[in-house]
Amino acid sequence: MTDAVAPALPDLADPELDVAALTALLLDIRSVSDEEGPLTDAVEAALTPLDRLTVRRFGDAVVARTDLGLASRVVLAGHLDTVPLPTVPGSRGTVPSMWDGDVLYGRGAVDMKSGVAVQLALAGLFGHDAGPRPAHDVTWVFYDHEEVESEKSGLGRVAREAPELLEADFAVLLEPTDGVVEGGCNGTCRYRVTFSGVAAHSGRAWRGDNAIHKLGGLLTVLSRYEPATVTVEGLDYREGLNAIRVSGGVAGNVIPDAAAVDVNYRFAPDKTLEEAHAHVREVFASAGVDWDSQVEVTDASAAARPGLDRPEAAGFVAAVGGEPQPKYGWTDVARFSALGVPAVNFGPGDALLAHTDDEHVTRAAVEACRDALRVWLLG
Repeated sequence: MTDAVAPALPDLADPELDVAALTALLLDIRSVSDEEGPLTDAVEAALTPLDRLTVRRFGDAVVARTDLGLASRVVLAGHLDTVPLPTVPGSRGTVPSMWDGDVLYGRGAVDMKSGVAVQLALAGLFGHDAGPRPAHDVTWVFYDHEEVESEKSGLGRVAREAPELLEADFAVLLEPTDGVVEGGCNGTCRYRVTFSGVAAHSGRAWRGDNAIHKLGGLLTVLSRYEPATVTVEGLDYREGLNAIRVSGGVAGNVIPDAAAVDVNYRFAPDKTLEEAHAHVREVFASAGVDWDSQVEVTDASAAARPGLDRPEAAGFVAAVGGEPQPKYGWTDVARFSALGVPAVNFGPGDALLAHTDDEHVTRAAVEACRDALRVWLLG
């Protein structure tokens, strides 16, 4: 628990609960990665009174479960953290939230506090004895540190400390998909490529060896790289290999003796992590980069195949409707897949608005997602 007083959320068992208004309340609780504590406190406090639920906390992650003895179990999962707030003056996608008619603006509106609001509303509906009986036992997972390196993941923490709580027949991750099922996800790897030189006074540059200039070969190769589109189980996944950060230099009159470029590879689920690394190694070699001495793998998360042919996934698609699409970004469906739990992405909001300065979601999108999942859970 944190020292901060948890902001109060409404009674989740209230039959008149407004899921869009609940989204706004969640947006108003700042929860940039590393600052999830107050929001986790609020979620835990709201779930604890629901008499059908057993609630456990793991750091800033919360797991709530029904145990009705039903023949199957499903997971509804979502992360509580957001990326940092916009820095552009006048941005509407920040904290606190604001309404413009039936459009709600705020950091996390689509990624993914509207999905978390849907989770909470469904926990309130099915988590108390006066509510309807679901067709499956349900596990709700709310976790921290999704927007940063995978080793900090709250979902990963639960998987390490209490893996039995994540056992299920099927999982839904409420990432923004505009109310359409998105199967699987691309994998993601990050690499830091370093270049060495010799420092010298810039007035006597010939005495040095400029490390920054050495970035040019790799940057040229990356700018000319043509990413593939790979079809996996009928879905087309678009890849990407891009420089995402450069660094180097210490002063305005010093030839830099060190420089680095960070590179992100988003790869289709036809590849393992090892195959992804092998491809990047080949690209880097074409730029004269030595893998063993210059390259550090700073982050690596496997892709997940769609698995839409699995009976559980097919049943979910039939229940919520629409034509399934691929997930281009990485999501924790990959983590569930690694645990042996088939999973899909399905949530409110347009993923293209995630992390933008005007991040927003409509009331209709949040309510439609809640209604679709309610129908599915009722069987």
